[in-house]
Amino acid sequence: MAEHVVILDGGMGRELARIGAPFRQPEWSALALMESPQHVRQVHDSFIAAGAQVITTNSYAVVPFHIGDEVFQTRGHELARLAGELARQAADAAAHPVQVAGSLPPVLGSYRPDLFVAEDAAPILQTLIDALSPWVDVWLAETQSSLAEVALVHRLLANDARPLWISFTLQDELDEQGHARLRSGETVTAAAQAAIELGAANLLFNCSRPEVMAPAVAQAGAVLRAHSTDVGIGVYANAFEPQDNQRGANEGLSRLRADTNPEGYLQWAQEWVVQGATLVGGCCGIGPEHIARLSQALRP
Repeated sequence: MAEHVVILDGGMGRELARIGAPFRQPEWSALALMESPQHVRQVHDSFIAAGAQVITTNSYAVVPFHIGDEVFQTRGHELARLAGELARQAADAAAHPVQVAGSLPPVLGSYRPDLFVAEDAAPILQTLIDALSPWVDVWLAETQSSLAEVALVHRLLANDARPLWISFTLQDELDEQGHARLRSGETVTAAAQAAIELGAANLLFNCSRPEVMAPAVAQAGAVLRAHSTDVGIGVYANAFEPQDNQRGANEGLSRLRADTNPEGYLQWAQEWVVQGATLVGGCCGIGPEHIARLSQALRP
């Protein structure tokens, strides 16, 4: 039912660029933390004003892949802590209840399960966890491409009682059976089973084409219902042109598709809710105007 849909925020990086914050590759959204933190707070405030009930810390790019090994070693903890503090300040100042989700990204490269090595990823993730911990209400392992990535996050958070949300990014096309798959090729069914086994509070899908989201929600929902769990399902898609979804993360800005304007994106979101999504927001290219439309329509 619409009254049970939780509204998430949208994409931080694109909105920073749109409002004139310092922004370039490879630093992406981390550059604003370094040079203009007030812009980060401005984006959080904009998403909250649009109706977001959950905002995500701007820690996605606070990794060596984006800011370099030397900067991460010297400033990584400081920048991630600032990301958490800015989100907490915005949430605490909101006129309605807002939770802060601590973003734990794929630290060795987005969309690249082949680059994942647990021993290399663990110390980077631990730095983010330690820095964000004072500020967050839930942990969000997002844009995860494989089950191995979320298993590591779960291990590192073993002694943390806060809810864990896990969010996978999906292949651009459905398989021959019409099923969505993780970037690793693993099935959504396996992802849903992992969410249960890891005790996740919510299973989400993000930074993928809107077209593949409804099948993923349907597949995940079937598994979760079969196990009679209360794990929620969420979606926050991106607005990339399909041919740009495979663009390397540090190879420039991907083009945005025309059919993901606020009204068009809402139509996708309504389909996800019909399939069973209980959390809806946006990823790259989805701004406050999109979130406002979702809030108006999905939380009447």
